[in-house]
Amino acid sequence: MLRPARCVLTVCAVAVVSITAGAQQPPNIGIAPVTLTAGPYVFDTAEQHKLVVDVVARGLAHPFSLAFLPEGDALVTERGGRLRLVRNATRAQGRQPELVAAPIAGLPETPAFRTGGLQEVALHPKFASNHWVYFTYNKAGEPLPTPPGGRKSAITLARGTFDGTALTNVQDLFVGDFQNGASGSRLAFGPDGLLYLTTGAPFGEQAQVTSTVYGKVLRLRDDGTVPPDNPFVGKAGYRPEIYTLGHRDHLGLTVHPATGTVLNAEHGPNGGDEVNVILPGRNYGWPKWSFGRNYDGPRISEAPLGPGIEQPLVLWIPSIGPTGMTFYTGDRFPAWKGNLFVGSARRGEVPRTGSLERVVLNDKLEELRRESLLTELHQRIRDVRQGPDGLLYVLTDEDDGALLRLAPQ
Repeated sequence: MLRPARCVLTVCAVAVVSITAGAQQPPNIGIAPVTLTAGPYVFDTAEQHKLVVDVVARGLAHPFSLAFLPEGDALVTERGGRLRLVRNATRAQGRQPELVAAPIAGLPETPAFRTGGLQEVALHPKFASNHWVYFTYNKAGEPLPTPPGGRKSAITLARGTFDGTALTNVQDLFVGDFQNGASGSRLAFGPDGLLYLTTGAPFGEQAQVTSTVYGKVLRLRDDGTVPPDNPFVGKAGYRPEIYTLGHRDHLGLTVHPATGTVLNAEHGPNGGDEVNVILPGRNYGWPKWSFGRNYDGPRISEAPLGPGIEQPLVLWIPSIGPTGMTFYTGDRFPAWKGNLFVGSARRGEVPRTGSLERVVLNDKLEELRRESLLTELHQRIRDVRQGPDGLLYVLTDEDDGALLRLAPQ
């Protein structure tokens, strides 16, 4: 009688352990991975019917940032890794695009660590005459005991001269303070030639700490020095590079072509993703105020905004994982002129639900309507730029990442 009873107890115990272990496993959510074909894909959209999407180049390892050279070639950063060149990216004069196999030489070498290494790339406004290419990277510091392979790092702005195949005369223009871990960054030049740089602070209180550059938008001259009219210059306890504070993790940055207004795209935690108008000296609330929730459900704050906190221009609940962004100014898509485009890595915490967000704004930057594009591709959209041909180009953040072109049929 005892032997069968022990067997029953054993089976029950195994069942309980199995159920408990199963409950601790994250759910298998999202659709199966989707591989892009050569295309072209044709989509119907709200205001641009028969949108044609095709693959310009593929084989990029998690591309992060895109910058077009004047003749239609493109520079692409692979996040944390290499700078790549796509020749004839715009197919100027009928020439076929080519992803050059060898990465562009001349970048600083940095040991591999999570979110370390290369981030953003941008051209100087006078690139045609000075050939200056700017980039950001996380400079590696001393190793950390946890997590394995972790390091201290410092956000760094660097500049080099591009000769068509390599960067020369590379120099660090600005090096931030060292912190545990690393986060992404974006660059944008304002109409006055000044440079705006985002730094992340997704965890802890850094975004409100004025003696560190993290969780901020920084404003610098093109040589990395501080403009004398920055809002906190000469103020005790403040880094003079700080232009705004209270940001979480902002992986999109652009400048309105008509007004020169700077806008960022910022990740909330779980919900509360934003586009903000960046105004000197303002506080955007993180981590005390947020429209989002912690990943286990509770709200970050009882109220999303507090005294002296700037409210977002555009808000997403649920989250979309906003990334690179740009205003469309060309003539190839007349119905989209003046629209804001924002990349999306995923919607509502569900994998493989990325898109390209189109937001229609009036001349006062007030939202009128919005639309999600490219959802059928099930790709993480990491950056969007307007090419010199007046078309839109996006990067997919995948193991086999691609540069896509959007054109009217």
